[in-house]
Amino acid sequence: MPRNLEGKTPAIEDCHCAPARSGFQSTQTIMSENLDPELQFIFGRRSIRRFAPGEVGEGAIDKLLQAAMAAPSAAASDPWRFIVVRNRTTLEKLAAALPFGGMLTQSSVGFVVCGDIEAAHDRQLSYLLQDCSAAIENLLLCAHALGLGGCWLGVHPREDRMEKLKAILSIPHSVIPVSAVAIGLPGERKEPRTRFKAGYVHRESW
Repeated sequence: MPRNLEGKTPAIEDCHCAPARSGFQSTQTIMSENLDPELQFIFGRRSIRRFAPGEVGEGAIDKLLQAAMAAPSAAASDPWRFIVVRNRTTLEKLAAALPFGGMLTQSSVGFVVCGDIEAAHDRQLSYLLQDCSAAIENLLLCAHALGLGGCWLGVHPREDRMEKLKAILSIPHSVIPVSAVAIGLPGERKEPRTRFKAGYVHRESW
């Protein structure tokens, strides 16, 4: 069971946050057997949508940002930009602006991950999105390693979501909101699992 930053085990409740797709639970259970222990830090990272009371300290936030910015980037352009949100009123505004973003109201901190198109390699949107996505995954893996829970909320390419976040956070014109990430002490427990499917793999050619 994950521990918080003070070494204490947070209160965790079993929870089903959304209805499972037909057949999904049984497939997941089968796929969770015999997981490679060397990959547990990846398989154990799950989307957490319920958070327990408690704060995420500045030291942890710094680690999360360092991990995010250790991601690969096309031509080392590092177009990612991060808005760290702890203000409760602002988190509530973000939650209201994002469908399925209600967990932001329970989270200790929210990260809005953006990309500056002027800084992206060749000013290409695709490179910007790839770089920011790599940074987001690093942030989520770091959160899991610290015993925290996290959930990735898509913003781009939904124009209404991007415009709402730009207005709430005063984001400059050249900066594109890519996602929001809710982070906090986990209020639910999910077992490690893999979604590997051999049929999705082609070797040497299609």
